[in-house]
Amino acid sequence: MIPISLSSGDLLADRRAEYAEALLPGDPAAAADLYLQALDLVPGWAAGWFRLGEIRADAALPGAETAFEAAIAADPADRLGAGLRRDLLRDRSLADAMPSAFVETLFDQYAPGFDAALLDRLDYRAPHLMAQMLSSPFGRVLDLGCGTGLMGAELRAGSEWLEGWDISTEMLRAARQKGIYDRLEKHDLSRLAPPQAVWDVITAADVFAYLGALERIVGWVSQALRPGGRFAFTVETHTGPEAYVLRPTRRYAHAQAHLAELLDQAGFEVRFMPGVLRQDGGAPIHGHVVHAVKRPLALQDPHGAGGSAQHLPV
Repeated sequence: MIPISLSSGDLLADRRAEYAEALLPGDPAAAADLYLQALDLVPGWAAGWFRLGEIRADAALPGAETAFEAAIAADPADRLGAGLRRDLLRDRSLADAMPSAFVETLFDQYAPGFDAALLDRLDYRAPHLMAQMLSSPFGRVLDLGCGTGLMGAELRAGSEWLEGWDISTEMLRAARQKGIYDRLEKHDLSRLAPPQAVWDVITAADVFAYLGALERIVGWVSQALRPGGRFAFTVETHTGPEAYVLRPTRRYAHAQAHLAELLDQAGFEVRFMPGVLRQDGGAPIHGHVVHAVKRPLALQDPHGAGGSAQHLPV
């Protein structure tokens, strides 16, 4: 995917945007006015509308939502995630997933320095914590949202067949260079076709921060796993009544109680292990490592009455 251009393509408009940035953070109102002048020259500049929305939102100036909506109108694929910023101005997110084009663009751009950023600066621990909950041998394994292969590196030794799926071409390119996977394919996890194969283990490390509603993907995994198959994933957590919330980081957090009920209804026995998944801005990001085992067909209850959820101490 070609990243969205941050330039307007108009020299005068770009110059006014540069002047606007020079006024920040001291005078956001004047900066916003200069961006409006630039957008008068190039009204279809999605990145300009997005930046105007950011300036207004961060300074509590009026019109932030209008600017984000103009960014979406200029780029309906919403590669900058303007809809997420707009939703953060509201009581709760109206979208049940992030725009696919935004996620793809984000990770295409992150790919070159992804491993260094997560491991060296963010103390990313999700794959290691997930591997601790999974015992080998793994058999046939599908790594959803495989990225550059950090989860795959934990799974390779115990896997008979290891396949990775990701939405980002550049992430898949980086994973392919490591030679970890038997197969790598490009897939949008929010639009998966009915499963064509059966798996022993399916993993999703730090993937559901980009999906709000998990009913569709959990149902898909339930169909794709053999009875007794294992589903391991991580989520950032919140303690409110909502099934999920969109955080200011533009990542979704999920409630344990809702997840337990959802997985039970989908035919899984589930365990939760709380832990720190990574650091962000020097603060720990708390979440759960989830290990779900698909119940044998004879024990599955379509009304979700036969399952149980356990909370494991760390």
